[in-house]
Amino acid sequence: MVIDARDVKLALGDGAARVEILKGVSLQVGAGERVAILGPSGSGKSSLMAVLSGLESASGGSIRVAGAEIMGLSEDELAEARRGRIGIVLQAFHLIPTMTALENVAVPLELAGHADPFGEAKRELEAVGLGHRVTHYPTQLSGGEQQRVALARALAVRPALIFADEPTGNLDASTGEAVVELLMRRLAETGATLVLITHDQELATKCSRVIRMRDGVIVSDEAVTAEVVA
Repeated sequence: MVIDARDVKLALGDGAARVEILKGVSLQVGAGERVAILGPSGSGKSSLMAVLSGLESASGGSIRVAGAEIMGLSEDELAEARRGRIGIVLQAFHLIPTMTALENVAVPLELAGHADPFGEAKRELEAVGLGHRVTHYPTQLSGGEQQRVALARALAVRPALIFADEPTGNLDASTGEAVVELLMRRLAETGATLVLITHDQELATKCSRVIRMRDGVIVSDEAVTAEVVA
């Protein structure tokens, strides 16, 4: 099991201002699965990704991700637990603007102690079709190119698990489709598990399993069929 989360809760605020975001979510994801978590804004899907990836601390429950127990860890311990295990792709790219594409991809490799971080970063960029853009800065790249750099960065350390939160949200339809196809191809090549956060039902059909959320709980969890995504 790459993800084993049980009765996960997330609450923000205190007293009368306390808001229950996740209300006892349990989820298991096996190695190599491609899972879409689908739901409208405010359903809790991005909050679930945040606690599963260690970007946010859950208020209760148990979470084991890629072999690491992450409940109760400090921020530094969560960062260490993510390193080498989890790759994250976000809607807003989050590339370092003062670094080239090559340097952005090399950063996680250097942190992981890779013997040849820049050589490996170049190979990752070539794998996403950006071998000719390695010296370009984010502002010199299109939105689609920036997201491909983000994909290369997420996959560079060969994590067991990739979280992608609305990865096409800042892209036009044709560019978004190309990025998703590239993501799926690279996952097939690396063997990583995917958890895709989206409100887009068509995008969810790219996965083999669709989990629907509403009001902080999972309301359905099914294999993808024409009926599920209709």
